[in-house]
Amino acid sequence: MPELPEVETVRDGLARHVLGRTVEHTEVLRDYSVRRHVGGPVDLAGRLAGRRFDAAVRRGKYLWLLLDTPTGAHPDAALMAHLGMSGQLIVRGPDDESRTAPTSPHLRVRLALDDGSELHFVDQRTFGHLSAPDLVPTPDGAAGGRGSPVPAVPEPVAHIARDLLDPALDRETLVASVRRRRTGIKRALLDQTLVSGVGNIYADEALWRARLHFARPTDTLRRGEVERALDAAAEVMGEALTAGGTSFDALYVNVNGESGYFDRSLAVYGQTGRPCPRCGAPVRRDEFMNRSSFTCPVCQPRPRRGRW
Repeated sequence: MPELPEVETVRDGLARHVLGRTVEHTEVLRDYSVRRHVGGPVDLAGRLAGRRFDAAVRRGKYLWLLLDTPTGAHPDAALMAHLGMSGQLIVRGPDDESRTAPTSPHLRVRLALDDGSELHFVDQRTFGHLSAPDLVPTPDGAAGGRGSPVPAVPEPVAHIARDLLDPALDRETLVASVRRRRTGIKRALLDQTLVSGVGNIYADEALWRARLHFARPTDTLRRGEVERALDAAAEVMGEALTAGGTSFDALYVNVNGESGYFDRSLAVYGQTGRPCPRCGAPVRRDEFMNRSSFTCPVCQPRPRRGRW
């Protein structure tokens, strides 16, 4: 599933290619892809018609395009996207040769823009979705996310915590919250209401860097250990962002259809049986929350008690 670096790569592409463009027409090709929009496909198209994209914003794994208001007041709505497991937002420019290429069989929503370009929502596995919700104020009064100073977020994102690359994140409060939890450290990192943007891949990579086992109980962690895990997660996501995200196949692409390549730098995720880059011990795979966790059994010793 796309994590913060992949979604940020898409946000940056949208900021460069669609801001200032007005939606002329929206075509929903699969109703299920707008299932979270309360009014359905017709209402979604109506809410977007004639609206301009003023900012591309991201919080954690959530992404939205702020819509202008006729009165010039603060934005009150947005086009929100959750990419799910395979969602892509692809921009086809007015002079782009790709406009003449065959349409993807997984095209779910098509937005025609006023400059002749199109924004496509492509989703092979259909876990992603688009909607156009109202905005609500942020509880702390700070910017809703990266890409805009507007202190508001789409209503469905109100429960999502700030991420580790957000300058408005209260790190001290986060560290204390992690230590108060009675869970494993990886479960805490994956809890989007605690800290957003971290998924399975970067959690494993961060914990390897921090030399912590994924099942280590959070209430046994010292402050410095929590800080080490958070610093490692921020570091690994920052490096992945520089590389364009982690791509294992064509599903993870930016708005131009180009894949990232951070997967070449992964130390433990997906590396079962291969030598740990630090000590040489074979990387171990364990079942975890219907997924997998990858660790070095030497660098990340299993705790005597743990909460998986």
